Amino acid sequence: MPAVSLLPLFGSPAGPGALGGPLGGGPLGGPGGRKAPGPSGAFRLTEKFVLLLVFSAFITLCFGAIFFLPDSPKLLSGVFFHSSSNLQQPPPPPPAHGEHQRPPQPPGAGSSSSGYGAGAAAAAVAEEAAENLAKIREDHERALREAKETLQKLPDEIRRDIHQDKAKFLLQDKLGRREAGAAGLPDLPFRKPVGAVGGEPTDPAIRKKREKIKEMMKHAWDNYKHYAWGLNELKPISKQGHSSNLFGNIQGATIVDALDTLYIMEMKDEFKEAKEWVEKNLDFNVNAEVSVFEVNIRFVGGLLSAYYLSGEEVFRKKAVELGEKLLPAFNTPTGIPWALLNIKSGIGRNWPWASGGSSILAEFGTLHLEFMHLSHLSGNPVFAEKVMNIRKVLKRLDKPEGLYPNYLNPSSGQWGQHHVSIGGLGDSFYEYLLKAWLMSDKTDEEGMQMYYDAVQSIETHLLRKSSTGLMYIAEWKGGLLEHKMGHLTCFAGGMFVLGADGAPVDKTGRHIELGAEIARTCHESYDRTSMKLGPEAFRFDGGVEAIATRQNEKYYILRPEVIETYMYMWRFTHDPKYRQWGWEAVEALEKYCRVDGGYSGVRDVYSNRQTHDDVQQSFFLSETLKYLYLLFSEDDLLPFEHWVFNTEAHPLPVLKKEEEEKRKSQ
Repeated sequence: MPAVSLLPLFGSPAGPGALGGPLGGGPLGGPGGRKAPGPSGAFRLTEKFVLLLVFSAFITLCFGAIFFLPDSPKLLSGVFFHSSSNLQQPPPPPPAHGEHQRPPQPPGAGSSSSGYGAGAAAAAVAEEAAENLAKIREDHERALREAKETLQKLPDEIRRDIHQDKAKFLLQDKLGRREAGAAGLPDLPFRKPVGAVGGEPTDPAIRKKREKIKEMMKHAWDNYKHYAWGLNELKPISKQGHSSNLFGNIQGATIVDALDTLYIMEMKDEFKEAKEWVEKNLDFNVNAEVSVFEVNIRFVGGLLSAYYLSGEEVFRKKAVELGEKLLPAFNTPTGIPWALLNIKSGIGRNWPWASGGSSILAEFGTLHLEFMHLSHLSGNPVFAEKVMNIRKVLKRLDKPEGLYPNYLNPSSGQWGQHHVSIGGLGDSFYEYLLKAWLMSDKTDEEGMQMYYDAVQSIETHLLRKSSTGLMYIAEWKGGLLEHKMGHLTCFAGGMFVLGADGAPVDKTGRHIELGAEIARTCHESYDRTSMKLGPEAFRFDGGVEAIATRQNEKYYILRPEVIETYMYMWRFTHDPKYRQWGWEAVEALEKYCRVDGGYSGVRDVYSNRQTHDDVQQSFFLSETLKYLYLLFSEDDLLPFEHWVFNTEAHPLPVLKKEEEEKRKSQ
């Protein structure tokens, strides 16, 4: 910026404290501020005006230096009132402990002639003045940018920003005045959770089956530890580590995902070694692009759950640290987060294939549970505010037929392609609406209403029955139904029965029926394969029912959703067929997926010849084995009135009304 542009900078009043206020109305504006006429007579009006402008510019520059420069007294003394003859040097500081003081120098020692010294001093002063002017320009440009950004915001956004800044300031002040529990976090007393470890099953046969599932967990864990320790996942055939680009350079997905399963199975030594690895090696300071959704449900969810079960502060500290690194994903015009985020640079983007750069419903809709708990554990309301803003955006949008399309543009705030699925791309959004209400001790009525309205639309527009009476949930593409149901969609049976208790009185039985019907259909998708394991997707057209007809839908990657529904149906009905179906899955896993190096997915569940995919997914330890263990446990293990599972099966406690109000008042 040229020097001449400095005049407009300080000549434009910016408010009461600028030149239009007390400073501007002083010497120049008052009676004594006028220049007396000289001996040769009065100046012409034009000359007066020019002199007034020059003097005004000089005064403006002086006062600008006083009020805007970072070290204005130093500048004033060094630039405007500098005298080389009487500069006073400050006395040298006293020597530090153990440091020898230098002997006094004779006058003139160590310096050049007085002329050279004066020139050097003048040069130094000029250099300092130039640096200060550069700082003025930089501050001015930044202020203009911030003012422009503020003027472009709506009044509601400005009020929200002020509220957030105030909340952050109050939080920092509060944390500064109280003893921190871990890394600046509020000191929270740990209470032993209800049902973290349940009793032994009374039936010896059930007890034996549960022990078998625990042995499966040990086989999976021991091989991961032996061949892939510290890496994300295991390749059980190759017997080496496997890393997905979903986690960037973050490592240890299997360790974090398995923590709570190890705890509830009372595998104490394994839990201890996992905790020590997290303490020493889990590092989020990496230059990596990660999936916000996957990192949230696996890492944040796993750490939160491990903290709530064990009370170990390292898990709370790591969860909040990672949560803070995910916050820049929300820096979009609407607050709908990006799918992908570089956690070092804070730069986000969406999957290039997702409907013109849209965010995905199941991804941005599956942050609520974890982020509410991050606010609860950190005392920082920003996490809760981010996910509640997602609700606001969704509520003000028109929903086609009451359904939520899978794609939403984070810049325009408008739906992308009208594709609706309760399976992939949409599934856990609906799950989190219901579970947000349950986790809030049934106080989040907005979440509850959104969930039951959505279920009504699903039942009306997507729920269908085959010719032989199998109920399934179709997919909706621009008004046309695709009669396909994914393995991921099979979670919905458990969701329906979980939400039956809060449904309208005349709908409770209907929701239980929906859960049972979906469970039966998904069991059929398993039973109609050679391996008795379900395909990735199955269809109801062309004379086939609950069968995969395309080669790229015939694989099974150790997914948990069908077993998840069995577990929920067992808890609510205690119908023994759900345990029977679950045990069939155990036998199939042992026969077709167990290998020397762990457990592997298979490429074709209809083939009699095993072709493994050579990946032991982290969710096999977190979800599949945990849901099986719960299926063969008593109901006192992680009881539903006290716990809610995130979509990765990590149990999070219900935030009881009384306890939450008491905590906020502290």
